[in-house]
Amino acid sequence: MMHSLIQLAPPPVRPRPDEDRSRLPERLIDEYGRVVKNLRLSITDRCNFRCVYCMPEEMQFFPRAEILDYEELVRVAEIGTRMGIDKIRLTGGEPLVRREVPTLVRALRALPGLRDLSLTTNGVRLPELAGELYEAGLRRINVSLDSLDREKFERITRRDFMDRVLAGLDEAERVGFSPIKVNAVAMRDFTEEELLSFARLARERPFEVRFIEFMPLDADNIWERGKILTGREIVERISAVYPLERVSVEASSDPATRYRFVNGAGEIGIIASVTEPFCGACDRIRLTADGKLRTCLFAVEEFDLKGPLRAGASDVELGWLISDAVTRKGPGHMINSAAFIKPARTMSQIGG
Repeated sequence: MMHSLIQLAPPPVRPRPDEDRSRLPERLIDEYGRVVKNLRLSITDRCNFRCVYCMPEEMQFFPRAEILDYEELVRVAEIGTRMGIDKIRLTGGEPLVRREVPTLVRALRALPGLRDLSLTTNGVRLPELAGELYEAGLRRINVSLDSLDREKFERITRRDFMDRVLAGLDEAERVGFSPIKVNAVAMRDFTEEELLSFARLARERPFEVRFIEFMPLDADNIWERGKILTGREIVERISAVYPLERVSVEASSDPATRYRFVNGAGEIGIIASVTEPFCGACDRIRLTADGKLRTCLFAVEEFDLKGPLRAGASDVELGWLISDAVTRKGPGHMINSAAFIKPARTMSQIGG
């Protein structure tokens, strides 16, 4: 629990006497002893949805020249794997609106040391792309689906695409993706009446439904604490009808707390980012589509990699830029502190 943390300005990065900056660091470790192994790559800020908790109705996207190309993305990823990164997730915006994503998947899968590659999508393009992605080597996929009711789905996404998303889930299952995780942002006065419907989806299909507490990253400033449907309440409401038990796992940096149905039919996950932060175990960093490194989803400080990357920086120089940024990773996101500052970027610009 990180509720009581006070946000302090990180100290300036100064090389330690024992550092050999002529070669890459062997691992990425912050001032709190957390070892970074997980990189989230946002490959576009563009999206074919306009979800109210993520972006405004009218969006100003980055110019194409400002977006990192696939070669640049793979180079950063490759440098990261040489410093201990072994898990990469592709995000957006909506990553599948970018052309030739299977080509990027294939290049990343070839990186030595990469243990896990996954992708988060809204599912609209999965009906035609699931097979190509699977053939390229992708095996894990997360699909955002905040409502199983067509009218509510359209209200939250501002698009009438629910049938396409459901077809995309069907296709992902058909071609062999496993696990398939369904992500639902949980909001009070919106999600409660569908909790049991989502529970049945997790019981009847090979999907892990994950409820994510509503976070302050929306562009329209609709977030307020009273709109959070807490993870604890979600578990209690579902368990009253379909009894749940917590899945016992070894210490993990996975943000989801997992629960299985007592009768063995499926499981759900809870990502209680606001009410039960997991910052103490966080092993993630993020690269935005326009080449800014962020050490936290809620970071107010970014580190430019695109400039040095395009100016001819060596792998070692880029690696130390990443390492120095990790050193400045804060103790937690501070949402529950009076010192919390909302990031200037929206979720779609940061990458989910």
